[in-house]
Amino acid sequence: MTARFSLDLSGKVALVTGASRGIGAAIARALAAHGARVAVNYVIDADGKNRADAEAVVKEIPGGAFAVETDVSDPAAVGRMFEQVVATAGGLDILVNNAGIIRDRSLKKMTLAEWDAVIAVNLSGAFHCLREAALRLRPGGRVVNLASVAAVLGLFGQANYAASKAGVIALTKVAARELAGAQVTVNAIAPGFVDTDMVRTTPAELLAKFVDQVPLKRLGTVDDVAGVALFLCSPLAAYVTGQTIHVNGGFFME
Repeated sequence: MTARFSLDLSGKVALVTGASRGIGAAIARALAAHGARVAVNYVIDADGKNRADAEAVVKEIPGGAFAVETDVSDPAAVGRMFEQVVATAGGLDILVNNAGIIRDRSLKKMTLAEWDAVIAVNLSGAFHCLREAALRLRPGGRVVNLASVAAVLGLFGQANYAASKAGVIALTKVAARELAGAQVTVNAIAPGFVDTDMVRTTPAELLAKFVDQVPLKRLGTVDDVAGVALFLCSPLAAYVTGQTIHVNGGFFME
């Protein structure tokens, strides 16, 4: 099999934000399993769970993975994170913008703080990372941004989350045009209902109703999403850029 048709990422350096658990951790594992050296990003929390989980991910994947702590909503901290990754691993080839939070509430009840927090992490965080990556990604690099089906469906109670993820899709298209000169591709993945901690906060009855509307009749798994991310980061996707790939079991079809 020629390199063009390979998933081999040997010699590549990847940074995955929000990778202490869930989709981010699954993507980190998938990239590492195919040869990439992965920087596993996490943000400090009060009980230290994110750090412990990130360190656990690092221990279980091959290739000299390492953990990096950063709040992606802080642009100065993001700059330091990228400097650390390049200094530690010798370069950067792949960025996966996965870090995200959720603060669901109806428009009438949503506070300005809840709006600002979600936009700051989900959208501004992706921008901060993209801006730093644009300065450092080696030719032929890859960027994958995590969007959401909420961006196109406008789910009830998710004004902040849906707006942030719709912004990620638009940001993806702009970045794809601007980075194309260096043969850097930029794409987005829009998961549907995936079995993660975030989705498990949905009331059981409501979640069951959503699953019933999915043609494949199940929640997605983190590996369903990680497989698409792996494809987009590989030589197989060298001519795919500016796209949003929906991974939702048929719940939403364009």
